[in-house]
Amino acid sequence: MTSTDRTFDALVVGAGAGGLFAAARLTNLGYRTLVVERLEHLGGRASTRDIDGFKVNNGAIVIEVDGITQQTFEEVGAKFDVRRPKPPILYRIGGKDIDVTGGGWGFLLSKLTRQGAKLLNGLGAARSDDGLPDHELSTADWVRKFTKNENVHGIFRNMCGSVFAVGSEELPARVFLTYFTRKSAFKKFGFCPEGTIGIWRSLAEAITAKGGEIWLSSEVKALTVAEGKVTGAVVERDGEQIEVATRIAVSDVGPAATVQLVGQEHLPGDYLEQVRRGDRPCAMITVNFASQERLVDVPGMLSFANTRRLCYVANFTDTCPEMAPEGWNLYVGTSVPKPAVGAFDEEAEKELLLTDLREQIPGFDRARILSWAVTKDDWPPQRAVAGFDLPNTTPIANLWNVGDGVKEYANGGTTACAETAKLVVEQIAERFPVGAHA
Repeated sequence: MTSTDRTFDALVVGAGAGGLFAAARLTNLGYRTLVVERLEHLGGRASTRDIDGFKVNNGAIVIEVDGITQQTFEEVGAKFDVRRPKPPILYRIGGKDIDVTGGGWGFLLSKLTRQGAKLLNGLGAARSDDGLPDHELSTADWVRKFTKNENVHGIFRNMCGSVFAVGSEELPARVFLTYFTRKSAFKKFGFCPEGTIGIWRSLAEAITAKGGEIWLSSEVKALTVAEGKVTGAVVERDGEQIEVATRIAVSDVGPAATVQLVGQEHLPGDYLEQVRRGDRPCAMITVNFASQERLVDVPGMLSFANTRRLCYVANFTDTCPEMAPEGWNLYVGTSVPKPAVGAFDEEAEKELLLTDLREQIPGFDRARILSWAVTKDDWPPQRAVAGFDLPNTTPIANLWNVGDGVKEYANGGTTACAETAKLVVEQIAERFPVGAHA
């Protein structure tokens, strides 16, 4: 049954964003680390594939710069090849594409409504804890307190979709306001010219250069537990079952899947119930399209005030022409279905996205659709709605979760994955120092 025995300091299950960030930090600290990935490529739900010479992303498309993500790359010595569009984002309001860079919320809201000052005061109040609403109030209901203007509601709805992959009716206002008044709020971002997978390849190189191993097309079938600790794993690789031993385990497959790897019999009932309640994946629909015409006169992202579903369109090839064959422009349009959590009519939602694209992007009907991506259920854009995340710790002392099912409060996307990895590795370094016995 066992073809070989291997011993590592740390086992990381999954080579998605959270797993690679954690593995890079662990190897940088001197832990002999193994990353096991079921798929044949890096990046998981934030990867890239080649379609006829186009580098098409299948999940996350933008990477934050000057924040925790870039800091991680610098700390572990990985190349950070991300190009920033200038301006990064424009907002289509009343048929005009408006740059609010430097003007912030005040400028944006003044373009949307005469009630902008009241809404701006509400945002200002949220900068103090006393000014934050109760967790039960949705972002949409919070906006309704200040205005009925449909353009304002549209902008807030599409911001919720773009950052958190849920609608404004589903995201607590407290989360939205905390993010946009306390966090970096994704103001600085860019694209990798290899597609998003390029930054994961860079992290992988840093991991292997420092003695770590990455096994692609391999699957952790079970984590072995003895005396309340993970002692190793059974890995299926090249058709064989391999047993590996480890002092520490980090899972990037989501808390619910981690429970299955460990076995429910090794976890207390209250934790199992907590995971069951917290397993609320959201959904997004994405269409990748290309054209020899320049369809969108923006260098980065275009967000909208008045659409049915379309949150944003991104233009990759102004900053990264390498992502498409010569003479072609590469774009993506993304929407959040209704509801974003739970069952929805996939075909009807796709048609609503196409209708928006036809209305908003002249020439879209002449574009070539390269692929669709519907991320939901066990392959979601985010495993938990922001504000309802589980803790990164588990009842098993040497097992942690990382990624977008255990985000810190009011964070999202790959940035949240970088943050959870940093926090988890700090805990590991404190409790299980390099070289010390478990």
